[in-house]
Amino acid sequence: MKTESIAVYPLSATTDVPLSTAHETFRTAHFILVEGKTDVGLIGYGEVHGELMQTICDWILRFGEIVKSTILLSLMLMAAQAACAFDQTHGAWDELLKRAVVVAPNGTSSRVDYAVLKRDDRALNAYLGELSAITMDEFQSWSPDHRLAFLINAYNAYTVKLVLTRYPGVKTIKDLGSILQSPWKKEFFTLLGAPRSLDGIEHGLIRVPGVFDEPRIHFALNCASIGCPMLRDEAYAAPRLEGQLDSATRRFLSDRSRNRYDVQSGTLEISAIFDWYKGDFGKDRGVTSVRQFVARYADAVADNAAAQAVIRREKTPLRFLDYDWALNDIVK
Repeated sequence: MKTESIAVYPLSATTDVPLSTAHETFRTAHFILVEGKTDVGLIGYGEVHGELMQTICDWILRFGEIVKSTILLSLMLMAAQAACAFDQTHGAWDELLKRAVVVAPNGTSSRVDYAVLKRDDRALNAYLGELSAITMDEFQSWSPDHRLAFLINAYNAYTVKLVLTRYPGVKTIKDLGSILQSPWKKEFFTLLGAPRSLDGIEHGLIRVPGVFDEPRIHFALNCASIGCPMLRDEAYAAPRLEGQLDSATRRFLSDRSRNRYDVQSGTLEISAIFDWYKGDFGKDRGVTSVRQFVARYADAVADNAAAQAVIRREKTPLRFLDYDWALNDIVK
């Protein structure tokens, strides 16, 4: 979306400086400039509240002859507040993921180039700073999809940050814990106004009963391990969250190293995730069990119609596969 920036000049009793003038077009931002005789100050920028800022500009242009300095100052402050809106597209994280995540040719798994992220840790730290700046009140004012996308991205980004604290000397994320504390229980960041751990995001904010009740988050959260569902090469965002969660589920269940139907034994061999979080898979729109959940994705778990039909009967014996905790680093 292209928008035109506006330069707003304060009126004075001793000058006939024109009220406004149009400037060049910018690609994604609204700007308000306030210009004196010698100084130019950038007051605000924000894509989310662009319509509000444009309204302010239009109002000033229309009623400029009666704008007093105090009113103009109030409008400037409003514009500055609008400029501080959080980027709900998670653009900074999206850019990092596109640079560092390598998706397998079949699309069911990915590896992470942690060396790339290590070299440019300032970009990651800047994004994490944006996350940490959000207050609980602001977070609670968002829609459920915006809140869930925020938490998924936060979990994945802070997991990467944890790996980078010891990279390249990390073979598994478990190396980042200790005898007394697992890496997931470390409170090494602040989020929504409180010290948090990765478990604090997953279990304390996402999996709380009655909040989201969304079992597919288990295929979106990435624990930096080969056995874990892939780290997506794009950020999660509210407008496409439903499609992203469905895609993440299908990709994971289509990976035969982690989920499959053994025709000879008639056994459904699936990830240990379904064992660890079996209670979560009875909360999804009428689904009451792991078997029933997997049956909805039978076409992803099995490669032929006969096997898919067996899975849909929901009577298949289950075997939970061993989990591979090796770091999901790119193979060099």
